[in-house]
Amino acid sequence: MSLATPISSVEPLADSAASQAAHNEQIKQLRRQLLLKQFELDTVLGVAHDMTARDHTVDELYHMLRLTLQGQRNVVQLLLFALEEDGFRVRVSLGCDLAEAEKFTLSEHLTQGGVTQPQAVEDLALGPDWDKYELVIPILRQKQVAAYVFVGGLRSDFDRQQLIPFLGSLANTLIGAVENRRLQAQRVADAAVRKEIEIAQEVQAMLFPRTLPNDSHLCIERSYVPHTEIGGDYYDVVEIDEHRLLLCVADVSGKGVPASLLMSNFQAGLRTLLRQGVELATIVPELNHLLFRNSGGEKFITAFLGIYDRRSRRLQYVNAGHNDPMLITDDTAVQLLKHGTVMLGIMEDLPMLRVGEVEIPQHSLLLLYTDGLTEVFDQENNEFGEEGVLTVLQRNRYLPLAQLHQELLRTIDEFSSQDSQFADDVTILSCRFK
Repeated sequence: MSLATPISSVEPLADSAASQAAHNEQIKQLRRQLLLKQFELDTVLGVAHDMTARDHTVDELYHMLRLTLQGQRNVVQLLLFALEEDGFRVRVSLGCDLAEAEKFTLSEHLTQGGVTQPQAVEDLALGPDWDKYELVIPILRQKQVAAYVFVGGLRSDFDRQQLIPFLGSLANTLIGAVENRRLQAQRVADAAVRKEIEIAQEVQAMLFPRTLPNDSHLCIERSYVPHTEIGGDYYDVVEIDEHRLLLCVADVSGKGVPASLLMSNFQAGLRTLLRQGVELATIVPELNHLLFRNSGGEKFITAFLGIYDRRSRRLQYVNAGHNDPMLITDDTAVQLLKHGTVMLGIMEDLPMLRVGEVEIPQHSLLLLYTDGLTEVFDQENNEFGEEGVLTVLQRNRYLPLAQLHQELLRTIDEFSSQDSQFADDVTILSCRFK
């Protein structure tokens, strides 16, 4: 006959079995969490490797993230808004078509980076369209919101706690890769622009004369201070024959490479016409046609062209909408050279053209310049203007030309309200007649 086990002995055994089962379940749960964490880590590392393995486009990077998220069972509804130049834009969507997702708009609070911690969507009062999204995860770069991830279809608080760091890591990896790609593209673009600027600077440097006449008849000096790396001013001195030479100062609309190209067209046309022996009455209309054909009236040039004959001491000139050159004689009389026409290149045919002519007395001073010399303003918005230039000339007209130029530049620099750089290109071309 078997002995019965006392009830008092069974209860501890049952408690022990239940405790062991609970312990085993806890271990299984921890193992699942560990495996999940390992999987998430492998996923993030894999995505990071794939995104940096080669030069993907920005669109390809977003597509890679979408494919990665499609394999995650816990991700049912998702929108990723990334901050771009024109604001936040939907770049990744799961659970709805991207075209449909683009209809969603973020509140001003979100667009201004007002959410910096994971938060329930319902607390943001975004409206009924957002009801299927439960959680928003901000992605910060250098303490600024760079993206928002909206997640919906979460099954439990466990999903929520697991997804926040996982999606945050994935999205951070993506946004970092996108920023790097854009920086790389910007570096390539900057290098291309820099090369373009260098070429344009070389072209522009070749346009300017390397030496200037200084003989028994006259002495010429120039100063050129560009406002940007590639200025829009042009000057030239061309010996036509042993007796005649051309003086030219011009100002091309705009700056940079386009202005440099138009300037080179102008110079090529001018020198070709001079070699053909034609006069200003023909040169100026032909230059106007050339510029109009090349720019379609969208660009223009103001210019002063003068041909001086050493034998007759006479200067024929055309002022095409340019600042009036100043001729100062030995008795300090001032003559402004105004005759000419309108600026070149704005219309196919010039409405009028008058070639001016003036006799140059001995010891006269001729100053050609661009508007960067006169359109300088002080703190009270007073313009330096022609009067300011004339004041400096009359006070210093017998200085060596290089020193006279320095005095002009120093004076407008002191007059200007600008802290350092001139507001426009400044070109000065002066001629002292002996």
